[in-house]
Amino acid sequence: MTDRQTIDVYDARVQDYAKLEPSDTPSDTLATFIAALPDGARVLDLGCGPGTSARHMVRAGCVVDALDASAEMIGLASAIEGVTARQASFDEIRGTHIYDGVWANFSLLHAPRADMPRHLRAIHEALKPGGLFHIAVKEGTGEARDSLGRHYTYYTEDELTARLQDAGFSVGPYRRGRDKGLSGTDENWISVTAHA
Repeated sequence: MTDRQTIDVYDARVQDYAKLEPSDTPSDTLATFIAALPDGARVLDLGCGPGTSARHMVRAGCVVDALDASAEMIGLASAIEGVTARQASFDEIRGTHIYDGVWANFSLLHAPRADMPRHLRAIHEALKPGGLFHIAVKEGTGEARDSLGRHYTYYTEDELTARLQDAGFSVGPYRRGRDKGLSGTDENWISVTAHA
């Protein structure tokens, strides 16, 4: 993510965002993702936010690299023992066959639609063959800014499936939900775990 306005919102609201997911146990989706990884898996938490998911993965024995474009979010994530966190954009995904899993939970939805194919190809390249890729996005069409000024790209299940397949992934079953995020608005979302 390189949208300055979106990053500024996360820098300013870091403590509010950290309170959105205070649970001391992973969500069902994250627990299922972790359970499907090999022991000692190396995982990239892409758009890690305050490191909530990274913390759960480290506790489960994963080796976690955490990236986020927000310096304030990285400040929180890097304070978690066992998490290697650094400030970086989606364009800084590098490496070939180094990760057992990539967790992109409501992060890539901030990338412009035109950039998504490039990001998905880089993620596929960074994953080991058969590696797992979790992605969650808000459901819909088009691109827009929310009431806080954050940029969002919305996806239908069909479009997201097509983009993942174009990047070389095989796509698993979808999960759906509706939640209230930082803006306070209830919105529909979809998530899926794909295989490299």
